[in-house]
Amino acid sequence: IALKTLAQAARGVAASTTDPASAHAMLDSARDVMEGSAVLIQEAKQALAAPGDADSQQRLAQVAKAVSHSLNNCVNCLPGQKDVDVALKSIGESSKKLLVDLLPPSSKSFQEAQSELNQAAADLNQSAGEVVHATRGQSGELAAASGKFSDDFDEFLDAGIEMAGQAQTKEDQIQVIGNLKSISMASSKLLLAAKSLSVDPGAPNAKNLLAAAARAVTESINQLITLCTQQAPGQKECDNALRELETVKGMLDNPNEPVSDLSYFDCIEGVMENSKVLGESMAGISQNAKTGDLLVFGECVGVASKALCGLTEAAAQAAYLVGISDPNSQAGQQGLVDPIQFARANQAIQMACQNLVDPASSPSQVLSAATIVAKHTSALCNACRIASSKTANPVAKRHFVQSAKEVANSTANLVKTIKALDGDFSEENRNKCRIATAPLIEAVENLTAFASNPEFVSIPAQISVEGSRAQEPILVSAKTMLESSSLLIKTARSLAINPKDPPTWSVLAGHSHTVSDSIKSLITSIRDKAPGQRECDFSIDGINRCIRDIEQASLAAVSQSLATRDDISVEALQEQLTSVVQEIGHLIDPIATAARGEAAQLGHKVTQLASYFEPLVSAAVGVASKTLNHQQQMTVLDQSKTLAESALQILYAAKEGGGNPKASHTHDAITEAAQLMKEAVDDIMVTLNEAASEVGMVGGMVDSIAEAMTKLDEGTPPDPKGTFVDYQTTVVKYSKAIAVTAQEMMTKSVTNPEELGGLASQMTNDYGHLALQGRMAAATAEPEEIGFQIKTRVQELGHGCIFLVQKAGALQICPTDSYTKRELIECARAVTEKVSLVLSALQAGNKGTQACITAASAVSGIIADLDTTIMFATAGTLNAENNESFADHRENILKTAKALVEDTKLLVSGAASSQDKLAQAAQSSANTITQLAEVVKLGAASLGSDDPETQVVLINAIKDVAKALSDLIGATKGAASKPADDPSMYQLKGAAKVMVTNVTSLLKTVKAVEDEATRGTRALEATIEYIKQELTVFQSSEVPEKTSTPEESIRMTKGITMATAKAVAAGNSCRQEDVIATANLSRKAVADMLTACKQASYHPDVSEEVRERALRFGTECTLGYLELLEHVLLILQKATPELKHQLASFSKRVAGAVTELIQSAEAMKGTEWVDPEDPTVIAETELLGAAASIEAAAKKLEQLKPRAKPKQADETLDFEEQILEAAKSIAAATSALVKSASAAQRELVAQGKVGAIPANAADDGQWSQGLISAARMVAAATSNLCEAANASVQGHASEEKLISSAKQVAASTAQLLVACKVKADHDSEAMRRLQAAGNAVKRASDNLVRAAQKAAFGKAEDDDVVVKTKFVGGIAQIIAAQEEMLKKERELEEARKKLAQIRQQQYKFLPTELREDEG
Repeated sequence: IALKTLAQAARGVAASTTDPASAHAMLDSARDVMEGSAVLIQEAKQALAAPGDADSQQRLAQVAKAVSHSLNNCVNCLPGQKDVDVALKSIGESSKKLLVDLLPPSSKSFQEAQSELNQAAADLNQSAGEVVHATRGQSGELAAASGKFSDDFDEFLDAGIEMAGQAQTKEDQIQVIGNLKSISMASSKLLLAAKSLSVDPGAPNAKNLLAAAARAVTESINQLITLCTQQAPGQKECDNALRELETVKGMLDNPNEPVSDLSYFDCIEGVMENSKVLGESMAGISQNAKTGDLLVFGECVGVASKALCGLTEAAAQAAYLVGISDPNSQAGQQGLVDPIQFARANQAIQMACQNLVDPASSPSQVLSAATIVAKHTSALCNACRIASSKTANPVAKRHFVQSAKEVANSTANLVKTIKALDGDFSEENRNKCRIATAPLIEAVENLTAFASNPEFVSIPAQISVEGSRAQEPILVSAKTMLESSSLLIKTARSLAINPKDPPTWSVLAGHSHTVSDSIKSLITSIRDKAPGQRECDFSIDGINRCIRDIEQASLAAVSQSLATRDDISVEALQEQLTSVVQEIGHLIDPIATAARGEAAQLGHKVTQLASYFEPLVSAAVGVASKTLNHQQQMTVLDQSKTLAESALQILYAAKEGGGNPKASHTHDAITEAAQLMKEAVDDIMVTLNEAASEVGMVGGMVDSIAEAMTKLDEGTPPDPKGTFVDYQTTVVKYSKAIAVTAQEMMTKSVTNPEELGGLASQMTNDYGHLALQGRMAAATAEPEEIGFQIKTRVQELGHGCIFLVQKAGALQICPTDSYTKRELIECARAVTEKVSLVLSALQAGNKGTQACITAASAVSGIIADLDTTIMFATAGTLNAENNESFADHRENILKTAKALVEDTKLLVSGAASSQDKLAQAAQSSANTITQLAEVVKLGAASLGSDDPETQVVLINAIKDVAKALSDLIGATKGAASKPADDPSMYQLKGAAKVMVTNVTSLLKTVKAVEDEATRGTRALEATIEYIKQELTVFQSSEVPEKTSTPEESIRMTKGITMATAKAVAAGNSCRQEDVIATANLSRKAVADMLTACKQASYHPDVSEEVRERALRFGTECTLGYLELLEHVLLILQKATPELKHQLASFSKRVAGAVTELIQSAEAMKGTEWVDPEDPTVIAETELLGAAASIEAAAKKLEQLKPRAKPKQADETLDFEEQILEAAKSIAAATSALVKSASAAQRELVAQGKVGAIPANAADDGQWSQGLISAARMVAAATSNLCEAANASVQGHASEEKLISSAKQVAASTAQLLVACKVKADHDSEAMRRLQAAGNAVKRASDNLVRAAQKAAFGKAEDDDVVVKTKFVGGIAQIIAAQEEMLKKERELEEARKKLAQIRQQQYKFLPTELREDEG
């Protein structure tokens, strides 16, 4: 598209050019660009096909350079550009006159030379202004202006050289020549800036650069005139001032670029200071013109000129800031580099290099050119350094650094040749110098082309129509000030020559008055147009209107007349309100920052803030209208109003601060208002989040999944800390977890939709981990296509998870919606399918390791199955299906075990071979272990359930093999494709050794299982080997996946104590049955102890020292127990009294280690250590548990609502409400009571009335038991009460049941009070609280009983009895009523007896204190 546009533009330029040669040149250069671009595309294609080919990369760079050169030629063919180049060349040629060693003597008088120089200076200054003006016009205008400028420069240079010839001394002459060189350089810069601006009028900062170049020409001319002319004092100062004012006037034409770095308030200060200086200097001009003190007059004119330039700069910058502060304007952005600076340096370096290699160049010219090269290359290198530090693009950063090195190195080489040339101006040295310039020019051209990349350029400001209108008063005042100042200086110049001219004095006074008025107008305009003030006022009005709307809605809500919005769902409104509040929250800090010191941003930020409040109010009122709970309605409206009021506060503070960094007295108020507004945002967000969780909104979860998905594509992933296999394993784990959760969600959508929220949260967490690991798996996968496929599949799974989570949220809102249920089930199925796609992508990455992961999963399932079989065997329920013996299975077991050994060998060798072979070996070993487990289970079952210990020995043997195979598969997976000396290979060898050992152990066990004389010994040998393997795992540095409590660790040591006693007994008896039982018990006890000890040691609260101690004694305990078992094995082989006598010492060592281990566990707990078996501790736990269950019941009551029924009398209508209120108060009171009982019990322990250590005295234990049973009764009674209340409200139970439940609560409360009073201090604070809580329960129960009795009585009154009028029917009716009464009396008597029996039975279990008190 760009080339097509270029071709059309080139044809258009050629058609509109009158000069045929120029037209042909334009078309030829455009054709070169097209041809070069075609070659460039072809080379780029080849470079992509061979990314590592250095030759193709080099060819690509050369072609790109050629295209860039062609583009430059094309630009230079544009009308006006060639003329500017000609003018530049002309200036360069003319400037060579300044490089001669000896100037020709002047042939003119000083007055003539001075007059010519003044005239030439005026012409050149005017030509410079015309060049600036021509850049805004047609291309022909620039051509004419640049030609005239070069002609005027030539004349000025001749006049300057003539003036230098008039100099009396060599120093004066050198100074004049130096000034002429400065003018030459400034003129070249002016033409370069004009050329750049005419090519790209919208280029950032180009206009400012052009204005600065024009000012530099004027200033350098002024310096030369000041040095060379001898006029009446004050005249040249007036001329210089007029030239300066003419130059700065261009700043006010269209200020859409920053003139300086001044802030708005710095501009105001600058205007004030400069106006003060200007006022003093104007007074000095008038005064000194009158007195004739022309030297001081000249100084005053110079000061006035500087002040006026400062005023103009400040006004232009203020106008720019006013323009961009308008909310409809867009501020410019500073680019990474200034392409104009690079282009200018490139031009200067090329011109200097031409002078270097020019045979006519003198030594001084060579040194001057070398200085220019050094200056510009240094500036370029510095610009590259700054650009590389600013950019975040690593390619650009590297390119800038490399380019700077190339420029620096080629400059260093050129300087060496210049030094050689300076020593000897031979043809050979000049030729070396010429060769050295080529790499420098090439490096600078490449750098200039790279710097002109649109990615690095600045973005100019775009000032709106409103912004331009706001600038007008400032610009008009500044222009009036400049015009009247120029007239004032011209008038003063004539007065300095002729101070006795009264009309001229009158004109001077008029101009002075105009200048003063224009400066006052300028100051007023700048102050009135301060950025952000108008916007603050508009925003304050808008937010006030919003507050009034909220207040109207609040009044409507109070009167229950708030109209419900039916055009949108409540979820959409809540999401809308949440997003608006979040956006408001994000604006608080930017507004505070702008108010403290960024005036130009203040208007934008406050307008943006105010724009959010209308949607905020709309959404808040909408949410309130759809909220049924009146309290929640008012909360949303009140918090929205608070947020709006806090926004008003920050707007008032921001308006006062105004973005003035020096107005520090306002900064505290701004900070405080910002903090208050943040708190208001936090409050409303808490309310919205609570509401979101109540209606099942899942926006946060969706955002989390989306964020995880975006991280998959974020730049370069961090350096991997593992291999592909490691990441593959974790990705498989989380993928399967997601699939399981999706299946559960399908089930729960039908049975328990309220549980979907937790499952969706679980899925969100799992996907977060999956995306993180998937990104690393994709980064480490080979080839790259596999990595891309993994990343894509994981992202697709993310989309599926988002849809499923959204459907779960929708179903929670409306659990009965069958359509949503169907959609959820479809989404869950889609997630399951996408999980399988992720797994297949992983498998494609490493087929073998994926097969290992699958096999390991299958083996873990087998181990779990074997654990279940051991439970059946231990319980004595593992029976054979047919009347078969173990011999029927022995051969099959041995054959399958040998097959497993062969598979193991293939598995180990597969780690070093191909992925296909590894996959085959893993799959085969998984199949074989499955078969082996089945045949061993059949063999164990054939032994019969009357010998469970032998069954357990056999199943444990196959379980050991399965665990070893699982470890071996894991080691194989880790060692896959690794070199032979890798640490993972040593792990593989170790795992293979353990596997062989365990299979051998299985074979021995199978052979010995029917031999009653040796099977115990064999079982013991297998157990010893198993314990050694478990100890190795325990001693490894691997951190356990989960942690446990120290109490759990202590509980597991009891198993060691029991197993030790069993082992000693087996050693003494030497019976094979005892040995087998010992072997089985030892295996479980030691494994449980080691697991619990390690998990407790790695709890986050355990210190390093305590952890090391616990692990050390865990190891010692295991080693001691191993020695004991080995000693028992020795006794079995050769029983002697001496050996049996030694059993005691071995068991003592185990006991000592167990004691140390228990003490380590107590140290883990610290000062809060308690014995879990202590009755006092149990009592407190039970009390707190009872309180929790009561609170849960109370929450259940909170959710109940009376059933809907037809209207009857008022009493029955509000009965359910009475039930619920009374039941709620009982639940709250009993909760307080049980907590008070817990506090009272703690107080007793603190007072020493009850032991804090495990209670040995029967008295304390009995008291604690009484407290426990009483707490349980309160919890049970309250639970029954809630069920009865629920049933009554739903219409499923009688009021009598409710009354009975309430009385039971009162009775159990009385028992709890008695239990607590037994040992308590009656005047203590805890007892007072306990008594108060008990009274509250009693009151609440009485209220409920009264309400229920009243309802029952009312119902009895309402039941109308229809009396039959006939005699026989009436007698029959009386008999039936009497019969029913007798039946009810008998039932009542039986119920009383039954209650008495229940109470008698319970009474037997009460502690003595309770029995005495009740008695």
